[in-house]
Amino acid sequence: MQLQFPFAPEPDDATRELGRKLFSGSNSDFLKGVVAMSGLPGDDRIEVCFAGRSNVGKSSLINALTDRKALARASNTPGRTQEINFFTLTESHYLVDLPGYGFANAPLAVVEKWQRLLKQYLSGRSNLRRAFVLVDSRHGVKAVDEEIMSLLDSAAVTFQVVLTKADKVKEKDRAPVLAQVRETLTKHPAAFPEIVLTSSEKGDGLPTLRSIIATLV
Repeated sequence: MQLQFPFAPEPDDATRELGRKLFSGSNSDFLKGVVAMSGLPGDDRIEVCFAGRSNVGKSSLINALTDRKALARASNTPGRTQEINFFTLTESHYLVDLPGYGFANAPLAVVEKWQRLLKQYLSGRSNLRRAFVLVDSRHGVKAVDEEIMSLLDSAAVTFQVVLTKADKVKEKDRAPVLAQVRETLTKHPAAFPEIVLTSSEKGDGLPTLRSIIATLV
């Protein structure tokens, strides 16, 4: 019986090179932070977004993917990313860092504003090809992760789970978390049927994720 939601396969040499070129540090740059739909850039490029609860490692992963140590601001303070942050990848792609969801060190009214903006963005961005939902490989899918997955289901936006911080978990201890993640994904029709396992510190899974993004059309 074929495993549901297997790990994404390693890219071949040609696809790996496409991903490397797209994410070359000289080709990536911060474009703007957006706090309202009116501030979004044009929808003339392929776009992917990264979503995840606070401190799942979004900024660290973006920095690792682009080989730019401070392209995205990483912080130990939950909720620091208070905008939709747009980054350019050559002249063909936008990479989007969404506000962290779940617990945030901010007033409730501010959190609610972020959530409204997030819903509007996901429902109204025609060039958004895929959302990557980051899940901590130590903890699995939390209730707030399921909320964003359900929102992506309703918006008909394909999402793919990226497990972060793989270096923090011994392989023998990973099975229960993987089983929980895979079981959760069976309930979400917008879930892409492959998982990417990554470590920003060790570089695990980065060529695979770059290649996936580089081959989206």
